[in-house]
Amino acid sequence: MRSMLKTSAAAFAILAASMGGASADGLTGDLKIFLDTSNPAPRATMEKMISQFQEKNPDLNIETTVIDREAYKTQIRNFLSANAPDVATWYAANRMRPYVEAGLFEDVSDLWADPAIGDNLASTKGALTIDGKQWGVPYTYYQWGVYYRKDIFDELGLSEPTTWEEEKANCQKIIDAGKKCYTIGTKFLWTAGGWFDYLNMRTNGFDFHMDLLTGNAKWTSDEVRQTFANWRELIDMGAFIDNHQTYSWQEALPFMVKGDAAAYLMGNFAVAPLRDAGLTDDQIDFYQFVEITPGVEKAEDAPTDTFHIPTNAQNKEAAREFLKFAVSPDVQTWINDGKNLGQLPVNAQSSVDSDKFLEQGFEMLSTNSPGGVAQFFDRDAPAEMAKVAMEGLQEFMVKPDNLDKILDRLDRAQTRIYK
Repeated sequence: MRSMLKTSAAAFAILAASMGGASADGLTGDLKIFLDTSNPAPRATMEKMISQFQEKNPDLNIETTVIDREAYKTQIRNFLSANAPDVATWYAANRMRPYVEAGLFEDVSDLWADPAIGDNLASTKGALTIDGKQWGVPYTYYQWGVYYRKDIFDELGLSEPTTWEEEKANCQKIIDAGKKCYTIGTKFLWTAGGWFDYLNMRTNGFDFHMDLLTGNAKWTSDEVRQTFANWRELIDMGAFIDNHQTYSWQEALPFMVKGDAAAYLMGNFAVAPLRDAGLTDDQIDFYQFVEITPGVEKAEDAPTDTFHIPTNAQNKEAAREFLKFAVSPDVQTWINDGKNLGQLPVNAQSSVDSDKFLEQGFEMLSTNSPGGVAQFFDRDAPAEMAKVAMEGLQEFMVKPDNLDKILDRLDRAQTRIYK
């Protein structure tokens, strides 16, 4: 599905004048924007934001093209190479790397040199940085972390852990009470990737984790083996639900809903189905994944959607102004509120919708994640490597004694795929 919205500059000039508060920034010419936000809510949000930018710039002719998200993924290289727009949506970190390395995304480090962006978007800077330069700006993200049954913790006299030893001590008490510590469904593999992300980032740090997923560190290294040794402590305790390889992430939710498991390491998108299943906000709560190696700064999984300026863009001045507008505090506040994207603003000066979990996630990502923001295993690693590796992660959770064979297999795959 591909559709186009043309915005009338004259109409918005009249609207801006009637509002009395809009001011022109002096931008002229055409501004072509390509969006992959084809689902109804994000599409409406993006179109409203573009309309507001149009109000500020009545002499600018904005043409917006909305492309179905899956079709966009197959078309992006072609349209970046020929007839490029001035602004295009995409994703951060390794997902943008092929287009950076092909010279198809503009270096926008000049925008990040402004403290209004560099300071207020600091938590996401690493995800937009390749070779020391920034290649786009984020416009939304959401947190991962440990969602848990607070009523079960209260019943067992547990408090939120902050260290690995406290995490394991809590887990043992949960097991002793006849429950599992964590629900998980690894049928579709990526959930095991989330556990590896956190264990590896907390054991070895964000930079090592990125080196591993970009082929610059070895799967057979001592650092990776320590990550798996930490993971095995939980597996050997019986921390995870049985037969998790037969469940999708949704099918693993009832274990937490029924109280058979106390927690779920998952993205914030798990909150809605937990609420829909009847759990109240008094029963569920959230905490940041604990420290493992003392002194290693905490990094988080926070998948991030982004705006980029193609190298072949025709109106880069207007494109830069649009990117600055999109990440400004007020715009970030309303596009991410519950009536729009329902996610987290990337600007630390924004306010967040009055939702318990969004508020906790915003606080965590804005002020308590100095180590950086990862995009999730299958975004940070090339697709072929991610598939092979996540198969190995699932196998390890079921058959941890196979670790040496798994790591040797991943080492060979790494050599072949990154060659």
